[in-house]
Amino acid sequence: MALVEYLIDESAAIVTLNNDENVFNPDFLNAFLNVLDEIEKNTQTTALVVKSAHEKIFSNGIDLQWLIPVIQKNDIQGAKDFFYLLNKVFKRTLTCPMITIAAITGHSFAGGAIWSCAFDFRFMRSDRGFFCFPEVDLGIPFLPGMLGLLKKAIPMYKLEEMHHLGTRLTAKECEQHHIITKAYHIDELVGQAVGFAKTINKKREVVKEMKARLYKDIVHALDVEDVPYIESGKFNIG
Repeated sequence: MALVEYLIDESAAIVTLNNDENVFNPDFLNAFLNVLDEIEKNTQTTALVVKSAHEKIFSNGIDLQWLIPVIQKNDIQGAKDFFYLLNKVFKRTLTCPMITIAAITGHSFAGGAIWSCAFDFRFMRSDRGFFCFPEVDLGIPFLPGMLGLLKKAIPMYKLEEMHHLGTRLTAKECEQHHIITKAYHIDELVGQAVGFAKTINKKREVVKEMKARLYKDIVHALDVEDVPYIESGKFNIG
């Protein structure tokens, strides 16, 4: 089974993440980018829905089992290249020339929650799963581009709590604070997300230009930011 695969349902492209907990490592990130390339180049879809095959988890973020040995070997360039690749996924999701929808089919933690903020709309299962940024406890400070994505999707009064304390939110709480569009039971979630996607028929070139203007500052941060805390020794996990 491919790490990432997709199918077309009328005007919607439905992407399924098959990498177990869908943690971020180069293989998984590149697989997503390759699928996105195929959808953008070879289909006429106007909306993109991303869901997980895992029954409990949408994405748990960075693959620490992959990244920690890279840091321990003092492979500074390898670590930087990984974060640049991660930024590329964030940017491609943010600026996708289609309306994008994250069907959050379970826990969305750390980088997985950050990634979901890059989507235009978020739907989340109501019966299981938390939305959380535990970086404050992991010792991983956010990069400027990541912060831009969080500010885009989360009201500041709630973002401060989640950022500083690592607070876990349920789907209902996310809906209450307008972080997601709607919470649904898992039996309804994907169908509702795809149904919403199929109502969208916006021209790609218009969507692309509007996103470029709306998210100019976030895109700039994702393009130019460095990861100096790796070289400075401030990247301490645990």
